[in-house]
Amino acid sequence: MINITNEIYNDEAKAREHLEAIHWPNGPVCPHCQNADETRIKKMEGKSTRPGVYKCNECRKPFSVTVGTVFERSHIPLHKWVLASHLIAASKKGMSAHQLWRMLGFGSYRTAWFMLHRLREAMKEDVKSSGPIGGEGKTVEADETYIGKRETPRVSAQRKGRPFTKGGKSGGAQKRIVVGLVERGGKARMFHLNDATKETVRDVLVRNADRKSILYTDESRLYTVTGAEYAGHKTVKHSAKEYARREGDVVIHSNTIENVFSVFKRGMVGVYQHCGEAHLHRYLAEFDFRYNRRMALGFNDADRAEDLLRGARDKRLTYRRTGESAYA
Repeated sequence: MINITNEIYNDEAKAREHLEAIHWPNGPVCPHCQNADETRIKKMEGKSTRPGVYKCNECRKPFSVTVGTVFERSHIPLHKWVLASHLIAASKKGMSAHQLWRMLGFGSYRTAWFMLHRLREAMKEDVKSSGPIGGEGKTVEADETYIGKRETPRVSAQRKGRPFTKGGKSGGAQKRIVVGLVERGGKARMFHLNDATKETVRDVLVRNADRKSILYTDESRLYTVTGAEYAGHKTVKHSAKEYARREGDVVIHSNTIENVFSVFKRGMVGVYQHCGEAHLHRYLAEFDFRYNRRMALGFNDADRAEDLLRGARDKRLTYRRTGESAYA
């Protein structure tokens, strides 16, 4: 439970100390040259100096704890950044920019909107350094889902360049495609794809799920060939209303990834209501972040918020770049 009276949520100096303790547990580190020698770093003090500014005597450049983070060059007080981080980390289905605008008293809705996008950027995990999910003796579930209407309709070669249609409606072909993976009892990853084909889905699978894992999917033909590359591939036949079956001591189903999608869709429809296609990858990162730090894995709201603040390092997002799309 959040303690709203905590000074880190109300005092700029205390919030800065909180960030410094997270990012510099062993003392200040220059973000320009990575110098961490305390004898070569001096805190700049004086009436003409902004609070929390240090000077590195190696590269001769000033810096603060916000340099090289999503907070850099922000005019929003740091204590509001810290409070917003806790609020979005603790909200299972997210928090709208309008809600944050009202709660924190920003000057405009656009400020709150941009702030949330920068926090989502901080939530992004480096999948290259963390490696694939699953492994020997572990189970990975995979599935795809469709949400919202595409902003760039797919066209059909068979229909002479006209968009796919179904009974005069857009159908699934005109929805945004999300492929999700989840390790049972572990972490999840969701990706926005431009097209769901055997090739694009295989690329997501082999880069993000260890091939020593047992793969569980539905009967979709997207996984038939790729499933043979894994230690095992089991399917459930949803078209025959089979959602789980037992083989010995093992229960075969894809209900875990369906649950991940359920929380994601409820947040997108019930809280955010509208999401531009170019921003979808950041919303996916947000829901991944919270799922991967759920209470079942030993995290509480405070741990989640600290991880969010920690993840802000070495990430920048300018207002101009918010519209850049990122497919998996």
